[in-house]
Amino acid sequence: MTRTGGALLVVGDVVTDVVARHRTPLAPATDTAADIRTLPGGAGANAACWAARSGGPEVRMLGRVGTDAAAWHDRALRRAGVRPLLVPDPQAPTATVIALVDGSAERTFLTDSGAALRLSPADWSPALLDGVARLHLSGYLFFAATSRETARRALRDAREAGVAVSVDPASAGFLAELGADRFLAAAEGAETLLPNADEAASLTGRAEPGAAAAELSRRFPLVVVTLGAAGALVAEGGAVTARVAAPRARPVDSTGAGDAFTGAFLAARLAGADAAEAAGAGCRAGAEAVATVGGRPPSGRGDD
Repeated sequence: MTRTGGALLVVGDVVTDVVARHRTPLAPATDTAADIRTLPGGAGANAACWAARSGGPEVRMLGRVGTDAAAWHDRALRRAGVRPLLVPDPQAPTATVIALVDGSAERTFLTDSGAALRLSPADWSPALLDGVARLHLSGYLFFAATSRETARRALRDAREAGVAVSVDPASAGFLAELGADRFLAAAEGAETLLPNADEAASLTGRAEPGAAAAELSRRFPLVVVTLGAAGALVAEGGAVTARVAAPRARPVDSTGAGDAFTGAFLAARLAGADAAEAAGAGCRAGAEAVATVGGRPPSGRGDD
């Protein structure tokens, strides 16, 4: 059961996003007009910012960044209401993602993980759990050996301290490279799994989201599968227990919509909401996220 009255600690990726919105198809070997912005991002950091926007628990963010942009990301997180616990990396640049967003608001990512996946066991301490009621791990950490070991240590220490742990699988593409079995083994012990439909399918081999959610909930006590504009599914004990609708939205950029869901969901859980109520909060945040450019709440991007 999630403890209330404590902080949320997010451990994961802090990223510099370059968002290129092109209204016409990409034209090979020549120019395609686009609106381009450089914004703070990262699945973990975005989720932390959306959780902080709820005005509920204190939110902390542990991640590794290059010295090139550490100060900028620190300011952006603080402006969003997040307490940054950033580890400067003198050898690798801050992770960078180029998000190509087409006219339907669908996005394709080009990812340079940079310092993000260099988060090491030396950057972690059980003392970081002091005052924490929930730990959230961004799934990107599981895709490199060093950061995967860090995530596993954090998960183990949280369980020993009685702190509930949630995991976002993060990327169907990277899951396919790592392998479902390796990911599931690394995430074992988490209380909540928060995949989208593609990630749930990658982890189970089941294309139908309800079937995938039910199967995953035999391994994790609570599974919430996000379905984009179709809402979300909640599964527990091998069965789907709730289907939650999403508000209508006029999509501009789908970057970070899942992170918005995760942040709002976790904040609601810490405030005492049940899983279906928290999924509803997540769907509302996701609908808001797709209506703005970038992965952070509009008031807390700190992109100046």
